[in-house]
Amino acid sequence: MEENEKKIQDILAKLDEKQINYEMQRHPAVDRIDQIADLNLIHPETAAKNLFLRDDKHQHYYLVSIMPQKRVDLKAFRKEIGARHLSFASAEDMEKYLALRPGSVTPMGALNDTEHQVQVYLDQDFQGGLIGVHANANTATVWLDADVLSAFLTEYGCRVAYAAII
Repeated sequence: MEENEKKIQDILAKLDEKQINYEMQRHPAVDRIDQIADLNLIHPETAAKNLFLRDDKHQHYYLVSIMPQKRVDLKAFRKEIGARHLSFASAEDMEKYLALRPGSVTPMGALNDTEHQVQVYLDQDFQGGLIGVHANANTATVWLDADVLSAFLTEYGCRVAYAAII
């Protein structure tokens, strides 16, 4: 089985095991949120834009999922969560902590962070509604209730919180 397909199947198996309701859609690979317009997604307005960030000391890592039309003000976000200066984490850090490659960032990657070094922040605008995230590969998107996603990740030991992310 191809690596991406195995990642997708692993996520779907975990969701099925927990009897979580979801919708899944396969699509061509997308590396950036602006590419989704061409995909005919079933819920494009809730397809999360994901960022993998680190502090300036390389000690704290953050996976941030925001509404697709939003931009993150890193200074405001840093203040909101009480972090040091933030910047984008490297591809090497992404592989190390999330077992993902650039273009495939998703909160589901936190399941690969066995030492729970990454803090996941979901945009508070997702709270109580639908969120679309990659299934650990950028060729499939899974839609589920954001609160269910938060509880699902937390059950596996992931640190998840909502933030106002401006």
